[in-house]
Amino acid sequence: MASIHRVSGSKSYALGIMSYLGILCLVPLIVNKDDELVHFHAKQGLVLWVWSVLALIFLQLPGIGKLLFSTSVMAILVCSAIGIISVLLGKAWKIPLVNNISNVF
Repeated sequence: MASIHRVSGSKSYALGIMSYLGILCLVPLIVNKDDELVHFHAKQGLVLWVWSVLALIFLQLPGIGKLLFSTSVMAILVCSAIGIISVLLGKAWKIPLVNNISNVF
């Protein structure tokens, strides 16, 4: 867990949860740059959303495309669910690999 301050207020909780709901991750990135924890979750959510777009592209690959798509969707759903739970707990769970990519932004 990262040492980031706890989420405060219902607006922060809502924005944190939005971070893991697909393209809605852009809302917290644009609206709330002051809350470190919300910004942390929004960056991870952005990486998950880009991954989901790539998963749709994987679907077009003959043969292995369906397997890559299915595996990606399951991983994204699990990571998003755990991300939402960590928002509700006021924690910053660094999703392996996703967090490393999100730190580039």
